[in-house]
Amino acid sequence: MDQASSQQASTNEQREARRLQYLPWERIAADLDHPAHLARKAELRRSCGAELFDTSYIAENAAIFTESLAIGERSWIAGHALVRGDVILGDDCSINPYASVSGKVTCGNGVRIASHASIVGFNHGFDDPDRPIHRQGVISLGIVIGDDVWVGANCVILDGVTIGNGAVIAAGAVVTQDIPAMAIAGGVPARVLRSRGAAARKFGIADVEDQLVRLGQKAQEQWPDILARWKTREVYESLEADGVRRPAIRHLCDAIEIAAGFGHLPPGLDPSRTFELLQGLQDRETGLFPEEHSRVHGRALREDPKALYNVLSVGYALELLGSGPGHPIQAVQLGAKELEEWLSALPWSSRAWHAGSGVDAMGTAMYFNARYFGIRGPRQALFEWLSRNADTVSGLWGEPTALEGWLQPVNGFYRLTRGSYAQFGIPLPHPHASLETVHLNYRNHKGFVGAQYNACNLLDTIHPLLLIARQTDYRRADGEAIARNLISRALDRWRDGEGFAFADGGESSLQGTEMWLSVIHLAADFLGLADQFAFVPKGVHRTATVGLGL
Repeated sequence: MDQASSQQASTNEQREARRLQYLPWERIAADLDHPAHLARKAELRRSCGAELFDTSYIAENAAIFTESLAIGERSWIAGHALVRGDVILGDDCSINPYASVSGKVTCGNGVRIASHASIVGFNHGFDDPDRPIHRQGVISLGIVIGDDVWVGANCVILDGVTIGNGAVIAAGAVVTQDIPAMAIAGGVPARVLRSRGAAARKFGIADVEDQLVRLGQKAQEQWPDILARWKTREVYESLEADGVRRPAIRHLCDAIEIAAGFGHLPPGLDPSRTFELLQGLQDRETGLFPEEHSRVHGRALREDPKALYNVLSVGYALELLGSGPGHPIQAVQLGAKELEEWLSALPWSSRAWHAGSGVDAMGTAMYFNARYFGIRGPRQALFEWLSRNADTVSGLWGEPTALEGWLQPVNGFYRLTRGSYAQFGIPLPHPHASLETVHLNYRNHKGFVGAQYNACNLLDTIHPLLLIARQTDYRRADGEAIARNLISRALDRWRDGEGFAFADGGESSLQGTEMWLSVIHLAADFLGLADQFAFVPKGVHRTATVGLGL
């Protein structure tokens, strides 16, 4: 080959290499096996343990600084794209020139990321105004992008977002909340504009109303028969493990709440005798409601789960019978220091739900003391401690566990806020942060499946969403999607003449029936459709606030 031919060949190779910076989809087998390309991939495998399929392609000037990288079959990263952090690309994915993918980002198959898009799977702390932002650390919830997703040019996708399969993100959108499958989303902040094709039709508002009306009619017609299944003689009883039927106060209170939700008392219930039975549970010294008539000390509020829950269950049932506790609940009349010691000793790091239930009982006892006995108690000290100890990043109290993730703190958040912030109408300290964590927990548990699809987990999701929505419309579309999903699945779970099971696969029960009816009401309330559902919770799961005037 003469010098001219050699120069022309070199020029052609440079032109082709430059072309592949911007048009990497035009690569051929020779480009994949080019020594320079193989060397780039070898260096990535060495430096960060990258998992790279042979048919994947990385352009010469792609800026890759990852801690972990995986690229599937036929996927590519164009020149001048920035990829850093912990990134996974499935098969047939593309990152175009000048796009930036940072932090923890997981993409499914067929994800197309256009030029100048910015996908940011981390966030800087900034809540503390007394510390420079650069000293407040970084948190990464991660971004998950499903299969067959098109991310348009100049999009920004923020940390914590999940984008469903088949979604399209319009050019210039700023995505701050989850985008459902097959949705076309755009705007700042991004919202769902429409769905792709008739097959992706959402469960619409007309469908929700129809389901609510049908379920409400069934429940309204059948609740007396459901209560009758659990009533033996004049007391609601349970068959316990030793085969003996014993009075079950929770059953009785659930029966009262179910009937009250439809504007009645349980059929055949003697209000006077029931009132005497429930008030007779109260210990005069502490004001607690242990199920056995033994005297307990004030610390039983955290040591006796039944006495703790019965502050709510029995207390509200007495209200529905037209009265209230017979004695002040002295167990919560603590000095500020003693209250702080009690709160600090609760198991926030290991059993945040249990800790939250203690605060729930504490707040509810303060409500009863104020309403029926004119005792204000240490309510201000309670809210001051809660405000100081709420985590500014998660918005919750308590810590995630290795086994359950955020489940305990989120469920504890419901119990804690139900008896305190919700009951007294007090704004939450960090509504946006807590909302993000509630959605994260819901997403991490895949919306709850199997036995986890139970009244507790769904109640502990929808109630916080409704409570936070009183302060902000942030991520409202995501909350509405959860509410619609709850309602769409409820009718199939109703068992004629029996009600609801607490969890999928379990037996129907009064507890499951009362809780699920309340969950559906809360979901309907979130959608502005509460008047379409026949049941309104008026006890433990009511949503009305009493205010600080008590």
